Amino acid sequence: MQTFFMVVETIAFAIEALGVAVMLLGFLLAGGHYFATPNRFSDHKAYVRLRHSIGRSILLGLDLLIAGDIIKTVVISGSDMSDIMVLAAIVLIRTFLSLTLHLELEGRWPWQGTDDQR
Repeated sequence: MQTFFMVVETIAFAIEALGVAVMLLGFLLAGGHYFATPNRFSDHKAYVRLRHSIGRSILLGLDLLIAGDIIKTVVISGSDMSDIMVLAAIVLIRTFLSLTLHLELEGRWPWQGTDDQR
């Protein structure tokens, strides 16, 4: 049983590390693309692309961090009430961040759909 917990803890850590790596790599790639764009300071579209690229990498990273937290709390921590409350607070904060980032990037809530879907 101890081996199972060690494997699950390693998987949870790997998922969280992947979330951080996605955010960092997304930031670096978006920044590199932005600084490689000619006339980037006068091109509003380049700035918008930079913000969208960084925002999308943050959204994906947050999703991975939430998944890692859920795995770690439910399987490893023994799921006592204080651990579940901390997990709930973390998930609520990260979900709020995800929703506001989505609204900022897309100009609509995730459940509204695109103009093509209406």
